[in-house]
Amino acid sequence: MATPPKRKVQGGRVTPKGARPVSENFQSPKSKKSPKWVSILLFSFLVGGATVIIINYLGVFPGGASNWWLLGGLGLILAGVVTATKLH
Repeated sequence: MATPPKRKVQGGRVTPKGARPVSENFQSPKSKKSPKWVSILLFSFLVGGATVIIINYLGVFPGGASNWWLLGGLGLILAGVVTATKLH
């Protein structure tokens, strides 16, 4: 059984001369900056959610501890995490 002939690989440039590298087509992360209200909203959601959960377990809300208050606190914390993904 005969082995197939080897292919010649021609070296050289794969991009046209003068083309910009891919990394230059995108903005650097340092050039983006979030407005101040994004970080304020982030920490407000996180602290608010933790506060609602703590107050719920202390039974301060009318009707005592409730799963709905707990769910609301967790929802606020989730909103804080989602806001954190928008922070640059």
